[in-house]
Amino acid sequence: MVDKNEIKGGAKEMGGKIKETAGRATGNRDMEAEGKVDQVEGKTQKNYGKVKDAVKDQTGTH
Repeated sequence: MVDKNEIKGGAKEMGGKIKETAGRATGNRDMEAEGKVDQVEGKTQKNYGKVKDAVKDQTGTH
């Protein structure tokens, strides 16, 4: 079972990649930096969801 944090984190990570690319294409360094931050936040949230899901699998609590 996929944890909701995995889905939300993946979406935020993808949005960050888009924002970074758009910022780079338009020369907007602030947008590019925000995109990079969003990617890190998204990856962290996604990994949290994976760990949370793994713990649930190990303990048998769903």
